Amino acid sequence: MRKPVRIAPSILAADFATLGAEVAAIDKAGADYIHVDIMDGHFVPNISFGPAVTKSLRSYTDKPFDCHLMISPVDPFIPEFVDAGADIITLHQEAGAHLHRSIQLVKSHGKKVGVSLNPATPASTLEHVMDEIDLVLVMSVNPGFGGQTFISSQLDKIRTLRAMIDETGRDIDLEVDGGINETTAPLVIEAGADLLVAGSAAFKGGPEQYAANINRILGRS
Repeated sequence: MRKPVRIAPSILAADFATLGAEVAAIDKAGADYIHVDIMDGHFVPNISFGPAVTKSLRSYTDKPFDCHLMISPVDPFIPEFVDAGADIITLHQEAGAHLHRSIQLVKSHGKKVGVSLNPATPASTLEHVMDEIDLVLVMSVNPGFGGQTFISSQLDKIRTLRAMIDETGRDIDLEVDGGINETTAPLVIEAGADLLVAGSAAFKGGPEQYAANINRILGRS
């Protein structure tokens, strides 16, 4: 049975001058998770923030922190994000040579673990770790910047991963990140996604608009 569709607004699109207040506002507006995009300027061509800022935001919400680590090497930073309050730590399949080892490192800290796939990375690369993970994140843009256009070829990948997840019988979230808005959200939901990351579409218009934005993305209005 499919889980209800949930939303994880990406604070990469929030106002960094008042980031704590933004986290509290998007929580109140109906966020299910808080998506925390970590970029290192090496694995992706942008720098966001690190574990210290993540930790400083932890007191502003009780919602799970969905930390997406777009960094390489990733293993040395996993304990720091555990300490910062991450509930789910998502690694990139492409970020290192030993994905299984990285997955086990996250699990050794008692945290949920996800694996993200860049647009050109096939779903089949996760075949041998599906029994180990709690989340799959499909990048429907090339990671590194917010506000990009949805890559429609990823819909087939979402369908493939939906079938792979269903075959395991395990409770694995299928998350999609990139270009998600009220137009693209129904497409990825139909393809099998049950957790949506939205940045610009969630945070546009200021805090008084956040609840309406979330409702539109999820098709509630």
